[in-house]
Amino acid sequence: MSRILIFLLIATLFSAASLKAQDTETNNLVQFSGVVVSADSLKPLPFTHIIIKNSHRGTMADFFGFFSFVAEKGDIIEFTSVGYKKSFYKIPDSLSGSRYSLIQMMQTDTLLLTETVIYPWPTPDQFKQAFLQTRPPEDDYDRALKNLTLAELKERAAEMPSSGSMNFKNQIDLTTSRLYYAGQLPPNNLLNPLAWSQFIKAWKNGDFKRKDSRDNDYFYNEPLK
Repeated sequence: MSRILIFLLIATLFSAASLKAQDTETNNLVQFSGVVVSADSLKPLPFTHIIIKNSHRGTMADFFGFFSFVAEKGDIIEFTSVGYKKSFYKIPDSLSGSRYSLIQMMQTDTLLLTETVIYPWPTPDQFKQAFLQTRPPEDDYDRALKNLTLAELKERAAEMPSSGSMNFKNQIDLTTSRLYYAGQLPPNNLLNPLAWSQFIKAWKNGDFKRKDSRDNDYFYNEPLK
């Protein structure tokens, strides 16, 4: 019987100590409320972040800058808002009540933002396509290739046989020249230095060499039997 009384006495003492600790913890809680305003114009700062330092507990001010949450006496409250400097406030640990109000003023801060370049490519796929289609500027090698192409075209044009319209034009020019010198002696190019110069140049270039060409080949059908 005495053992039961001793056990009940010990349980009662532990319960009293636990209740006292809970009362002490409850007395440390404070309903922390207030409004956040700017220091220069006293306008409310909406959506200001308010957290207890070194913890993940806090809240965010509403559109009118008002906030309210439960904190403990002695907590350090951190206020952050875009365009304003961080500010801190420590709740006094000597409060006698369970409610505490505050008007927190924030100082403006100058932010230097880096340069932002906006490109006309709305999606990465279109940017990739535009990048692949970009042609680099021409260099000496590209210009040399173009010059070789022009030289090749000139050479092919020189070797190309005359067309029907060109032959007709040459014949008309020859007829006109004959009519021009009709009744008189035509000029003799045998002593013309320009004609000799053109002849020597053509001879060096090999213009008088025989060239295999199928332009002058004629095909005859066998007579019908």
